[in-house]
Amino acid sequence: MQVYEAPLRDMRFVIHELHQDDGFGNLEALEEFSPDLVDAVLEEAAKVAQEVLLPLNRSGDIEGCVLENGVVRTPKGFKEAYEMFRDGGWCALASDPEWGGQGLPEAVNKMTEEMICSANLSFSLYPGLTHGGTTAIEAYASEDLKQFYLPKMVSGEWSGTMCLTEPHCGTDLGMLRTKAVPQEDGSYKLTGAKIFISAGEHDLTPNIVHLVLARLPNAPEGVKGISLFLVPKYLPKDDGTPGPSNGVSVAAIEHKMGLKASATCQLNFDDSTGWIVGKPGKGMEAMFKMMNTERVSVGVQGLGVGEAAYQSAVYYAKDRLQGRSLSGVKNPNGPADPIIVHPDVRRMLMTMRAYNEGCRALGGWVSRALDAEKHATDPAVKQNAEDFIALMTPVVKALFTDLGHESANLAVQVYGGHGYIAESGVEQYARDARIAMIYEGTNGIQALDLVGRKMPAHMGRYLRSFFHPVSAFVEANKADAQFGPMIAALEKAFGALQLSTGTIAQKGMKDPEEAGAAATDYLRLMGLVAMAYCFAKSALIARDRLGEGSEDAGFYKAKLATVQFYFDRILPQATAAFLAIKAGKASMMALEDAAF
Repeated sequence: MQVYEAPLRDMRFVIHELHQDDGFGNLEALEEFSPDLVDAVLEEAAKVAQEVLLPLNRSGDIEGCVLENGVVRTPKGFKEAYEMFRDGGWCALASDPEWGGQGLPEAVNKMTEEMICSANLSFSLYPGLTHGGTTAIEAYASEDLKQFYLPKMVSGEWSGTMCLTEPHCGTDLGMLRTKAVPQEDGSYKLTGAKIFISAGEHDLTPNIVHLVLARLPNAPEGVKGISLFLVPKYLPKDDGTPGPSNGVSVAAIEHKMGLKASATCQLNFDDSTGWIVGKPGKGMEAMFKMMNTERVSVGVQGLGVGEAAYQSAVYYAKDRLQGRSLSGVKNPNGPADPIIVHPDVRRMLMTMRAYNEGCRALGGWVSRALDAEKHATDPAVKQNAEDFIALMTPVVKALFTDLGHESANLAVQVYGGHGYIAESGVEQYARDARIAMIYEGTNGIQALDLVGRKMPAHMGRYLRSFFHPVSAFVEANKADAQFGPMIAALEKAFGALQLSTGTIAQKGMKDPEEAGAAATDYLRLMGLVAMAYCFAKSALIARDRLGEGSEDAGFYKAKLATVQFYFDRILPQATAAFLAIKAGKASMMALEDAAF
């Protein structure tokens, strides 16, 4: 059974308590968003997620999207839900007020995204991609394009997509073939085919604004020859309403493993009119503005599914009667005890819980940096925020989606045979979560980005944005009478991360394959340390609140239990990652291609 109640208490903990000392707060531009206002927004978002979107999750998966006469029909109820979502201002939550947005902090927006993804991941892609598109347009488009398109996209009246992948090229975008031919009026005519385009066609909005990567005539080979173009589905009339078709057609919709209520399309552009966004040959720069925003949001997708899977598993574990507790009967009036009494079921539930709370804590830290990057007036704070975001974006995208998929699979395991059949609803979480490890750059690509670009950038400057606060925290708290052993475990894992950084830097300079072989383990190691740091801070805060006699003692006691489980049962994975990194590439690359 799909069960979800927004984890508002933990969200408030992350927003209001956990990261107050990170240097990214106290932003003058966000002063109006008081804790009471933030809490009210989160509570209303929870109602939308639970009451409007969750009931459509399983029915949308069963019905899916349908292509009829060149038009994609979304499942029953999606159009009405989208209209309610749009009219409620949820599309515009974190967008700039200049374009009709509400300007809320990203720290709040990402929590809202988590709730939407938990309730209905397929639905989340429609407004989510539009928000990413507005980011690129706002940063790089001409003033005319911004004035015309941003108000409609920010409000959700029109939606947006990103069109990168072609049948012959995915990650290697330097191979793309879509052409853009300049016209006398300053526009361009685009011709080509794109695949795997999420929300590429649907019936939720009257127009769709595609951001398309294409090549100008005589453009150089590779990524340096790629430009970005804004191509609407319908050419707007002078009054802003959709006009004639713009030569954008749907060749097919993909039949997928999951996310069946999200239309993933094959699109053809046939002399479609578009306008350049940014400078010629700088399309990747502009597109990455959108993709980096989306990569953090994709990480939140993993967290969202993980939370819904966890709650559904807890519901079942408390209800399902099987066997007796190893320590004695717990349900004497029933034929058996609920399976939540069994240690291995507890192992799975606690693993999921720790993954979710750890990701939420780390995601909250990154979200605060996103706010500081945009609003900080101190150049040093802004630079530190930019560095931290650059470093942590691949970690958030890859780690959160890995762990979200693992949680979804654990939920199926908790349900046993009932989890494997569709009626329970939890197998949908496993199917839906899988794509997040692939799109917006596979998790292997995220790891390569971390070790190949982010780690060595500016002589390791990005690393300092993370290493320095962890080091300072360890030094300040390792003598703590109660949590000294926990801080020591953090220090040990952090030391392994530092040694691994040096090992990869040294080996990678001589042999890039050594860095590539270590990349995935290094990303996991950094993520484990980052979550351990957040959890250790959480433990100190929880102890203080309990000492103060908090009325919410149950929450803080549960937080301490989750923290202890993380350090006992999950952080030891850091040692395995460190040993794998030390082993190098030899055994990984030894087998001849023909022997596979």
